[in-house]
Amino acid sequence: MNLNKTVLGIELGSTRIKAVLIDEKHLPIASGDFEWENQLVDGIWTYSMEAVHTGLQACFARLKADVKARFGTELTTVGAIGVSAMMHGYLPFDRNGKQLAEFRTWRNTITGEAAEKLTALFGFNIPQRWSIAHLYQAMLNGEAHVKDIAFLTTLAGYIHWQLTGEKVMGVGEASGMFPIDSSTCDYDETMLKKFYDLTGLALRSILPKVLPAGACGGTLTETGARFLDPGGTLQAGIPVAPCEGDAGTGMTATNSVRVRTGNVSAGTSDFAMIVADHPLGIHREIDMVTTPDGLPVAMVHCNNCTSDINAWVHLFAEFAWLLDVDIKRDQLFTLLFQIALKGAPDCGGLLSYNYFSGEGVTDLDEGRPVFARTPNAKLTLANFMRTHLLSALATLKIGMDILTGTEQVQIDKLYGHGGFFKTPEVGQRMLSAAVGTPVSVMETAGEGGPYGMALLSAYMLWHEEGESLPDYLDNKVFAGVKSSTLTATQEDIDGFNAFLARYQKALPLERLATELL
Repeated sequence: MNLNKTVLGIELGSTRIKAVLIDEKHLPIASGDFEWENQLVDGIWTYSMEAVHTGLQACFARLKADVKARFGTELTTVGAIGVSAMMHGYLPFDRNGKQLAEFRTWRNTITGEAAEKLTALFGFNIPQRWSIAHLYQAMLNGEAHVKDIAFLTTLAGYIHWQLTGEKVMGVGEASGMFPIDSSTCDYDETMLKKFYDLTGLALRSILPKVLPAGACGGTLTETGARFLDPGGTLQAGIPVAPCEGDAGTGMTATNSVRVRTGNVSAGTSDFAMIVADHPLGIHREIDMVTTPDGLPVAMVHCNNCTSDINAWVHLFAEFAWLLDVDIKRDQLFTLLFQIALKGAPDCGGLLSYNYFSGEGVTDLDEGRPVFARTPNAKLTLANFMRTHLLSALATLKIGMDILTGTEQVQIDKLYGHGGFFKTPEVGQRMLSAAVGTPVSVMETAGEGGPYGMALLSAYMLWHEEGESLPDYLDNKVFAGVKSSTLTATQEDIDGFNAFLARYQKALPLERLATELL
């Protein structure tokens, strides 16, 4: 095989680090992964840098082994590399490269005061997980290390720096650090000045340089090669794409980077990314980030999606075992998802809240899973399962209704990916009922973020002059990819709206549960 005609994408997700190698046809040909977990240390959700280093190296070693097993070839080089990771968070360093504080991940909710004050100052929603909220909160807290910060970055930005020596990142990743002006594909100058007037800190002096998709983010240094492949054979000099966040790679992997397209990722959590065609107002429920080529994206992020469904399926599995019925969990999921299609469109009066944790969209700091019904509600298995599927999408719909209703955002194409869509038709139909638009699922959507990062690296390496990222993806990556598209019936849509009205009216029940249970 010709290694120079391959491209490598790596992504550090919340529970797994994964590497995907693709060929010149943009098809995955090898992979490696490593499972890891965050830790709660002194009230801060974090990953140690030691875990970052060892996990990344273990992932790459498994990729090398996969290449060797499949092709009998030592992985010594590739055409290009790109790295992605969980967006946002806080990683500060001094002028000597010393880390000044433990990595603070997106999961932390410790920056409420800063986020509220910056939102008011900028006239732009600043979520708690954004890097600028973490920085300003550290200032408000009087943390001693702040005065020594010479470089502030994200996890992806840190790894890119280690690989290349360059303090740069893609515009999509940068949009989770500080607001972006899409007309310049750079940090918003007016907001930079407002922050300087507030704090006296010139942010450009400590933030990474912003690069659009297609630009080169540097080359792999000898030190970077040993960082990724210690004691190995990986060669220096490989072009490295600007690092991106998991939102940008998800958009790329589902071909959702063109205006008025979007994608919904639905698994343990769910979030929607819609490329907007006009400026939006300020909404606490809506984050504004960008595509990897700088277009404004409205994001609805929900902490809870399938965890409660998984718990109920496990209960049904226990019942099957009690009856000495041998059934695999995947089969059980399929059966229970399919029976939901036979339920009443409004779930027959049943109600559930799937909150394993707090939910920002509905302003809850904690969660308690709750199932409730009135005495005359129709408790059937079909209604029960449909209730949990609609509950998994309810908070997402609340945010989406702001986009499509209040803000009149148009959606021409919406792609779904994640475990919620694994059973054919069911997840698509429920999401289509929630958003009132057709939903498509592509056969490659399961490859996820590292595949999206590999595609961005391929775009940097192989795009023609003047060829935009949307055109490259449409014409060279996804032109022959199969997809299925479903549209909910009006009865399904009306049923979801009736369920959501009941859901929102009874939200005090969920809030009371967090207080009493």
